[in-house]
Amino acid sequence: MTNLKGQTAVITGSTSGIGKHFAMALAESGANVVLNGFGDKDEIEALRKELEQKGVTALYNGADMTKPDEIDDLIRVGESITGVVDILINNAGIQKVAPIEEFPDDKWDAIIAINLSSAFHTIKHALPKMKEKGRGRIINLASVHGLVASPFKSAYVTAKHGIIGLTKTVALEVAEHGITCNAICPGYVKTPLVEGQIADTAKARGMTEEEVKKDVLLAAQPSKEFITYEQLNAAMLLLVSDAGSGFNGTDLTLDGGWTAK
Repeated sequence: MTNLKGQTAVITGSTSGIGKHFAMALAESGANVVLNGFGDKDEIEALRKELEQKGVTALYNGADMTKPDEIDDLIRVGESITGVVDILINNAGIQKVAPIEEFPDDKWDAIIAINLSSAFHTIKHALPKMKEKGRGRIINLASVHGLVASPFKSAYVTAKHGIIGLTKTVALEVAEHGITCNAICPGYVKTPLVEGQIADTAKARGMTEEEVKKDVLLAAQPSKEFITYEQLNAAMLLLVSDAGSGFNGTDLTLDGGWTAK
């Protein structure tokens, strides 16, 4: 197991799905954790307490990822624990599917702000202390859509391509400071949001849920298998570990063969 005792991690969008599982894996490895995201207050508090039972400090900050001042406060909360954010994971994201000529302006602005610009702001505020320490790990959750496109997802694909560019630029700037910046690019992951889409699509199309998984959602994923939280956790823990120090500016792709085509 990766030993992260004494380190502090900030994970945006970590009250559910991928971010929540990252937080749990980091706490299991000894890292203090700052949770961020929206959701039921009681459920978030229960998660925070569950993390603290692992012998770490776990805090919650509900910073809105569209508001730079609140993002600054989020990083300050992380630094209040041990003086530095050792691990920064930019995971927060939203989605909207629509033809570009019908794409709502407000949704475009929100997706770019949350999926892309928020990562700029967290990195900007976390880097000074990382540089002082001479070590840091930054992971940006991209997607296969940071590498290839799909129709009707103009804002999401644009933001994720931007995340890849941001990752490479930051990696070059911090390479001599003991800091790495990498992206993880998963294909379809069976998150609560995706599980809901499976049921809704099955009902709408008169298909079984298995048919929806194989022929609709996973049509582009040759393995016909969802990427699991365990697989993502393993990739994340490698990148934040000392063993992962050679990875910098990379896009680590877990997509069941999607981008091999």
